[in-house]
Amino acid sequence: MAQQPFLTDVKEIRRRAREHVAEGAVTAGYKADRDTVLKLLNDALATEIVCTLRYRRHYFMAKGIHSKSVADEFLQHAQEELGHADQLAERIVQLGGEPNFSPDGLLTRSHAEYVEGVSLEDMIKEDLVAERVAIDSYREIIEYLGGRDPTSRRVMESIMAVEEEHADDMANLLAGLPAKR
Repeated sequence: MAQQPFLTDVKEIRRRAREHVAEGAVTAGYKADRDTVLKLLNDALATEIVCTLRYRRHYFMAKGIHSKSVADEFLQHAQEELGHADQLAERIVQLGGEPNFSPDGLLTRSHAEYVEGVSLEDMIKEDLVAERVAIDSYREIIEYLGGRDPTSRRVMESIMAVEEEHADDMANLLAGLPAKR
């Protein structure tokens, strides 16, 4: 049986690239529903913004004997969540969309909730819950993207890997707190 050539006709690829040049990175080979992907990425963007805000609040509000090291962890996570938001916004633009940074409806677009927490333990628990929500929802997004949009899938996979680290960090902090009397 004769093997098919690896690439389709290179002249045809060049023709299509010139024909749809205004579409930027989205070529004829893009297989996902772009509107759905843009919505998913914007929802993930909202999630990252909410997580950034919650971690920053926790950084400033952390009090108590163990607060310095925990607050430092909150700040580091806030900065990483902001970096995730930037990655998502960049990918949204690459796909010809517009990143939604509007505060209107931010909480309804976010998968995670914004729960302030009162004690250091409450703050850590809320951050752990939010990380677990992000991990599960991002896993679903990754499964949806599959091979239809490998670039967005890789962005989401890299973000999810950090969210898993954050969850592990929060679980370790929680385990390190002294037991309540």
